[in-house]
Amino acid sequence: MLHKEILASAGLSAAELYSGTLDNSAITICSPIDGAELAVLKPTNPSAMPVTMELAQTAFEQWRTVPAPRRGELVRLLGEELRAAKADLGALVTLEAGKIRSEGLGEVQEMIDICDFAVGLSRQLYGLTIASERPGHRMMESWHPMGPCAVISAFNFPVAVWAWNAALALVCGNPVIWKPSEKTPLTAMATMKIVERALARFGDAPAGLLQLVIGGADIGDALVSSKKIAIVSATGSTRMGSLVGPKVAARFGRSILELGGNNAMIVAPSADLDMAVRAIVFSAVGTAGQRCTTLRRLFVHESIHDILVEKIRKAYASLPIGNPLDAGTLIGPLIDQPALQHMQNALEQARQQGGGVFGGEVVTTGVPDGAYVKPALVLMPAQREVVKHETFAPILYVMKYTTLDEAIHLQNDVPQGLSSCIFTLNLREAEQFLSAAGSDCGIANVNIGPSGAEIGGAFGGEKETGGGRESGSDAWRAYMRRQTNTINYSSQLPLAQGVKFDF
Repeated sequence: MLHKEILASAGLSAAELYSGTLDNSAITICSPIDGAELAVLKPTNPSAMPVTMELAQTAFEQWRTVPAPRRGELVRLLGEELRAAKADLGALVTLEAGKIRSEGLGEVQEMIDICDFAVGLSRQLYGLTIASERPGHRMMESWHPMGPCAVISAFNFPVAVWAWNAALALVCGNPVIWKPSEKTPLTAMATMKIVERALARFGDAPAGLLQLVIGGADIGDALVSSKKIAIVSATGSTRMGSLVGPKVAARFGRSILELGGNNAMIVAPSADLDMAVRAIVFSAVGTAGQRCTTLRRLFVHESIHDILVEKIRKAYASLPIGNPLDAGTLIGPLIDQPALQHMQNALEQARQQGGGVFGGEVVTTGVPDGAYVKPALVLMPAQREVVKHETFAPILYVMKYTTLDEAIHLQNDVPQGLSSCIFTLNLREAEQFLSAAGSDCGIANVNIGPSGAEIGGAFGGEKETGGGRESGSDAWRAYMRRQTNTINYSSQLPLAQGVKFDF
C-alpha cells in the first residue's frame, strides 16, 4: 500500500502507470526495494521522434528571443514548485531508485539549488570587451543560445542530473528533451508534472520547450544522431559515451559527457583518522556505492594502514542495511539483481588477483526481496586489473603506499578521471596534490571525500570520464555559442596585422 501512496502523492495516476501492454515493447518498472511492480509503460514510438525534435526546434526559435532574465523567471517558478513537491518527489526517488530517505530528499534539494543558481545566472550571461589593435574599433564577445538540448540521464541520479542541465539550458535559451533511464522513468514523469505547473504559472512559454521521451537505446540514438539536436548531455557508462561521443562529433554537434568514475582517496600519515573514516564510509557506501563519485580506491600510508583498516571494518559492521524507506537505514539495495551479480563477479576476480575480501555477502535476512548486499572491503597487494575497472557497487579496494609521489601515480594510473581527494594536515602534501603534478581528475578535494559535490562548482572529469562539465561555475558556456564581434566606429577601414590592400 505504501508504494501506491507514494506514486499517488507524486501525481502519477493508474492510467499513466499502466499505459503499456505486456509485449516486447513494454517497459516494466519494478522497485529495487522489494522487486514489486510499479508500472508497465508504453515507450515513445521511434517514429514520433522527428515530430518531437521539430517541436523543440520551433520552440527554440521563439525561446532564444526571450530576454534571459525572463527565461530565468521560468526557472525561478520551477524552483518554487520543486520546493513544494520536495517530500513527494524525494519519496518517489527512494521508491524507484532505492536511495535512503535523506538521499532522495537531497537529490531534490540539488534540483532546487541549481534552479536558484540558474536564476542568478540569467542576469550574468556576459562576454568580454577586448582591446582592438585598430584605432576607432571595439571588439567584444557575445554568447547566444545554441539550440535544442537532449539530456540522457542515468538511474543513480534520476532527476538531479536533468535539473543540472535543464536549468542552465533554459536560461541560456535552449529547449530540452529528456530521455531518462528506462530503469527510472517514473521520477521523470513526476518531475514533468511539476514542470507543467511552473509553465502554467509562467504563462507564455512556447510548446515543446520541455519534453519527455521514454524508451531504450533506439530513442537515445534518435536524439544523438539528429542534426536538430545541438547539444547532447549524456550521463552513463564509459561504453555508452564511446558510442555517443563519436556520433555527435560526426555531425558536428556538441556533447557533454559524464561517464565512469574510479575515484580515489589518499590518507597521509598526518591525517585526522576519525574524520577520514567518516568520509570513507559515506563516500564508499552511500547510495549503495552507486554514485559516479563513489570512493572505490583507498591508498593508505603504510605507517597507518592497519589502524585505519580496523577502524573502517568496525564502522562497516555498524551500518544498518535494509528498506530505504525506513528511518535509520543507511544502506539500501542495489538497483537490480544484475548489479548484484556484477559485484559478486568483481569480488571473485579480486580474490583471484590476490585480494583479501571482507564483507560483500548477499543479505537476505531482515530485508525486503531486493538486491541487498553488505559493503565490501578488499585489501589488495597492488593495483591489479580489477581495481582499474569501475564496478557500480559498494566495493572499496585498499592499498598501501610509501611516498606521496607513489600514491599520486597510483591514483592517476586508471582510465577514469572524475573525483579524488587527500586527507592530510601537511600543507605541502595538500598543495602538491592540487598542483599540475598532482591529481589528474576534474574534482580534487582536501580533507573531504570525493562524493557529494555542491552545485556551485563545475562537475565533471577527464580521460574516460568524458571531459564534460555541468552545474556551476562557467559550465553554462557549454549550452551557448560564442560570437566574436568587431565594431568599427571610425571613418577609416584599417586592416588587422597592418595588411595593405589599396585599390
